[in-house]
Order: sequence, then structure tokens, then C-alpha cells
Amino acid sequence: MVLKETKLSLIHIPLHLYSQFLQPILQLLLPPSSEPGPKPEHEDNHNNSEATDPSPLAWSAQHPFVNVSVTPIECSVACSRASAQQLFKPVIDSLNPASRSQVSISDDFVVFQVEGEGLDAGQRVLELTTPLAMAGISIFFITTYFSDYILVPLKCRGQVVHALEQRGFVFEKHAEAFVNQSHHRNASSTSSFDIPPPSTPPPTTISELETRTFALLKRRNVLPQVDPEIRLVQCAGRKDFSPGGGSGLNESKLHLGLIKCLINKPRFLSLTLTDTEPASILLEKRLIPQFGSEEVLLGSKEDILIPITLDLRELPLEATGIVCGVAGRLVGGTSGQLQDAVEMSYLSTARAGTVMVGEFELERALEALRGGENGVGPFPTASPHLS
Repeated sequence: MVLKETKLSLIHIPLHLYSQFLQPILQLLLPPSSEPGPKPEHEDNHNNSEATDPSPLAWSAQHPFVNVSVTPIECSVACSRASAQQLFKPVIDSLNPASRSQVSISDDFVVFQVEGEGLDAGQRVLELTTPLAMAGISIFFITTYFSDYILVPLKCRGQVVHALEQRGFVFEKHAEAFVNQSHHRNASSTSSFDIPPPSTPPPTTISELETRTFALLKRRNVLPQVDPEIRLVQCAGRKDFSPGGGSGLNESKLHLGLIKCLINKPRFLSLTLTDTEPASILLEKRLIPQFGSEEVLLGSKEDILIPITLDLRELPLEATGIVCGVAGRLVGGTSGQLQDAVEMSYLSTARAGTVMVGEFELERALEALRGGENGVGPFPTASPHLS
């Protein structure tokens, strides 16, 4: 697991204000050489040797971490604090007071990168989020084509390291990475980070955590929403560099296709850019022609994913256990309704959570999310979506 030191901001933009923020979103994604704006986002890590590397980078590798997501609930942007202040804050300040109050920037997050090897996506979600939820740590979780990313408040960084070390993840300091060595687990190991206590008593068992999660969702009337017309595919850009560095032909086509998608206000699109991997894109299958050729994108275009959305706008930003509770219901099968785990992936955005499942797993997933045990009643699907 790689800890990226850049301090991030998380921006919530209501969909009716999306057009107002399209320009800063495109500025964020445009190569710095072609668009004035923030320099590549290593400014929070001046000691990083990459910050002074004069060699050109592909446009998708200009940022340690960026996620731009458009969902049926919101537009959400995770980027460096510098980009948030330079690109998005001026637009927010230009809005009328009523609109301004609907946009939020939450600062001081950091992101951990977990390579997507070994367990399937759903099992990784559960394996990674369980120790953090049990420690009472609020997280945002993003499954991409290559890796998983966990965004946590900067103040909780030490707790995250400690909680994962206690579960057998070892921090390889020379590589700034965690590796899962659960077969060498040492429960008495301690972290070198200071560990502040959680603000509220965490659950003592997974069952208690799941009960708390679904009781909270039911109390706040958070219902799983499904639009069967939104059919997604998980793709990625290809590694394609020109001989002199910078972007090659596929990179340019990928960049142009993404701009076309964003200008046309997609119903669902999530783009993740990092400085260690090619771009990862979760998008509607109908948008693939915007890239000119399917060969521009890695990944199967036939493995359709259906998003199940949880509108979390009425929950506090620091709410904990949502990702783990949902994954436990689908992957852990703790509801007693599932004979086999539902294959799933997860996308956290600023004010929503989205579970992606295969189209043939949808009914089984909804049944598990509706199911009530431990005193939590039925969890119906929001009308007028699938029931």
C-alpha cells in the first residue's frame, strides 16, 4: 500500500451546477503545457525527487491523485488542495449565496493506494475496510481498474497505518507500501505513528458494525437506487508514451474522448488519474464511441456493471462503517441470504456511495441490501427504480 503525501481536497458539486464547474474540471485534466493553471501536483511534497524531474510526463501522470466522478447524485472531485483553491474556489466565490452554500470543499485528506492483486475486488473492499471501520475511521473507498484507493482525513493517517498493521499489513517504508502478510500476522506489533482515540466508541464485532450501518441508513431513509438504463464498463488507458516522453497517440485519443464525455454531461463517469498508473475510467458503455476506437481503452466492453447508489447527503461527512457494512452484506453474506458472495466494487464520492455489481448479480445484491437481520427491518429500493 502506497501512501501518497499530497494533501487532498474533496469537492461536492450539485448536478444542477455542473456546467458552472466544467471549465475548472477541464483545466484540472488538461496538460499543464497547454493550459495555464496549477503546476503538476507535487507541490505538497517538495522533497520528492519527482518534483524536480525535468522529463515530460504523460498528461494522465501529472497528478499524484485526482478523481473526477459524475453520478446520478452529484459531481465529486478529489484533487490537491492547491488545485482546489486555484481552480474551484474562484468559481464558488462567483456564485450567488444560495448556490454557493450548496457546494462544499472539505480539506486535509490523504490517499493510500493498494495494488489490486490477490483477492477479488469485493473481498479486497472487505479486507481493507473492516479494520478501519472497527477502529472508527471515516474513509472514502475507490475501486479502479488497477488498484484500490482509500482516502482518509490527514489526522487519521497514523490510525490507518496502525489498524492495517494490526491486521497483518506491513508498511514497507523503503517503498512507501503496505503488503498483506496475514500469514505472518503479529497482533502485538505497534505503529510508529501517534494514534489518537476515535471520537465515538467503535463497534466490537463485525455483526455490530453492520447492524449500526444499516440502522443508520434506515433511520436517515437512505435507500439503494438503481437506474437500469445506466450500464457501466470498467476500463483503463493504455501505457503509450512517445519516444521523446509525454503523451503518445492513445493517450491523446483518451484525453480527447474524456473531454467529449465531460462536455456532454455524462450520467455516470468516474476518472482516476495517478502518477503511478495509467488512467482508470468507469463509464457508461454508450460513451465508448467518444474515444474513436475501442482499442484506446483496456478492459472488457461486454462485462456490464450496474451501479447501486446510496445518497449520503444527509449523513455527516465523518460517518464511519458505510463501505464495510455494505461490503459485509454483499461479500460476507452475513445476512444469511447469500450462498455465494456477490462480486462487487465500490466508488465513494463526496456525498454518495455506489456499489457496482454485474447485471446478472443485481437482484441478488438488492435482496441482500434489503434484507433485515439483527433487528434491522427491510431495506426497500427507492421508487421509481428497480424494486
